[in-house]
Amino acid sequence: MAVDQGIKFFDTAPAYASSESLLGAFLASSPELRHQLTIATKMGEFWEASSATTSIDHSYEKLVGSIESSLESLGHIDLLQVHKASSANILSDGVLRAIDFAESCGINAFGASASDIETVRLACVSGRYRFIQFPFNREDTSLQPAFELAREHSIGILVNRPLAMGKLVEDRDKASAIRAGYDFILNQEFDGWILTGTSSKEHLVENISAFRTALP
Repeated sequence: MAVDQGIKFFDTAPAYASSESLLGAFLASSPELRHQLTIATKMGEFWEASSATTSIDHSYEKLVGSIESSLESLGHIDLLQVHKASSANILSDGVLRAIDFAESCGINAFGASASDIETVRLACVSGRYRFIQFPFNREDTSLQPAFELAREHSIGILVNRPLAMGKLVEDRDKASAIRAGYDFILNQEFDGWILTGTSSKEHLVENISAFRTALP
């Protein structure tokens, strides 16, 4: 459904329950599409099925196991990101060694999913990361400086929570609110993608339709 609608970038993670295995099954069933798609996943946060919660672990051993499991599920990873990145772990020995291990497995692009500007800054100046992912929307502009940092260091950007987890469309004309949310982000100067989750096919179609009417 998403691919038929023109979606070419997929962002998943071990922390998103069965997301990796479901996406991997689709990729395995449609090998002719694989070269058209960019597949991004993460390491550092993990789904605990028994409690339906997640845990965080950035130790080298845990990250290596995560990389191996993700590769088994997805076949190939175009972008591997540090999940729950922080100023304490972004350049830690365990994370940097795990990146070296991932490179030895054929992964050649790395990113950091962050929620504070210091972590974004460290990722940008480190020389180890090609992308940063962070939340940005009309209700949360705290990471506005990240756009300039990324431009200064030629770093790509993945914007998540573009609609503030649905808050921006509550009690409003849905199509107009979604379009305004995307317009706000597209007014920023950056190279990368806007990530939007979806809970249904109808939700996906609404988002795509609104995005196509937003700024070019």
